[in-house]
Amino acid sequence: MTRLDTFKPVVLTLLIGLAVLLRGVPAHAGNNETLTVAGGCFWCVESDFESVPGVIEAVSGYTGGTTENPTYKQVTRGGTGHYEAVEITFDPTIVTREALLTLFLRSVDPTDAGGQFCDRGDSYKTAIFVSNSEEKNIAEKVVSDAQSELGQKIVTPVLGEKPFYPAEAYHQDYYKGTKLVLTRFGPKKQSEAYKAYRKACKRDAIVKQLWGDAAPFIGS
Repeated sequence: MTRLDTFKPVVLTLLIGLAVLLRGVPAHAGNNETLTVAGGCFWCVESDFESVPGVIEAVSGYTGGTTENPTYKQVTRGGTGHYEAVEITFDPTIVTREALLTLFLRSVDPTDAGGQFCDRGDSYKTAIFVSNSEEKNIAEKVVSDAQSELGQKIVTPVLGEKPFYPAEAYHQDYYKGTKLVLTRFGPKKQSEAYKAYRKACKRDAIVKQLWGDAAPFIGS
């Protein structure tokens, strides 16, 4: 059994284990911070991180490019420079930036330079966005630690923060929506369509194969 097979992030165990106790604890809005990451489909990243104690909100959107107020069609068509990204607002007294980044890298395939899972192209690549030297140092440390643990080269870049543009309203909280949508799997509620997409894209299967027991959101 390899070291990776037995690796259980203490941070994740504590966070998820304390979820019940932390529910209902009021957030101190003045102390909240934000973290922006790109991990392929923003529905999946949003779903994963809204389950983490200490996360106040996760918003799907676009960042990293030059086009102002881009649309989903523009971003996925290419040429805007934008990533599908998620802006995570969190209470640092409950969960740290380092802990969130540790979870993030283990919830994606950071060795894939061409996109994520079944979603290919520049807009689906992974990235971590930072706004100052302290955030950059934290991100680079987490990337280095994850690379050592995984034993493979991580290609997820640490990039300077750019304006974040929230995605269209229908993308927000898609994973728990009740609106009926037409999919290749037939008519389904948004929440059901999300689960079918995630499974068909093999997101969890690939993350599990790559990270083993260190994968934090399998089955989300």
